[in-house]
Amino acid sequence: MSKPARPALTQTDLPTGILLAAGFGRRFDPQGLRNKLMEKMPDGRTVAWRSARTLAAGLPNSIAVVRPGQPELAEELRRGGCQVIESAAAEAGMGAALRAGVAASADARGWVVALADMPWLSMELVRAVALTIAARDTIAAPWRNGQRGHPVGFGVAWRDELLRLDGDEGARALLKTQPVTRVLTEDDGAFRDIDTPADLTSSPLR
Repeated sequence: MSKPARPALTQTDLPTGILLAAGFGRRFDPQGLRNKLMEKMPDGRTVAWRSARTLAAGLPNSIAVVRPGQPELAEELRRGGCQVIESAAAEAGMGAALRAGVAASADARGWVVALADMPWLSMELVRAVALTIAARDTIAAPWRNGQRGHPVGFGVAWRDELLRLDGDEGARALLKTQPVTRVLTEDDGAFRDIDTPADLTSSPLR
């Protein structure tokens, strides 16, 4: 007998998307003159817009976390569909930025955390991770050949743990010590980021 299909989440049941866009991108430009998130891809769209659009299309209540003093980046993320949160604490690193995003979404039904320098992520994978964390104590992430990808989803039961994050460690400690439900995928966009200028013109495998 086949299992009944899992019901789709309604708009009010969806977790909140958090797009981490507060990094310095020093490997992309050690001099700090170019913000990789504002660089254009072959289709003419910026990395920031593409990443924001994908997350917001999958989770319409998505927010992006940026450092203060980046009005152009903030506006580009808004154009992509994300609410923007400025956090001075986010300058300390990914963990602090994630904490700021969780703190700004107190009523969330969970969180799907994506990185703003991963513009090839698919909306379908965002929604797959969102569906997987409907159980409040679940952590979920894309998985391929023993490798964990993004985005990473946290059920609502992990709120207090996420609010204790700081520095640049992000949620890696949680992912190392807690069970992670694997969302199996062959989508290369879950494992590819913009690290150097050459990455802007590379195409992920499909």
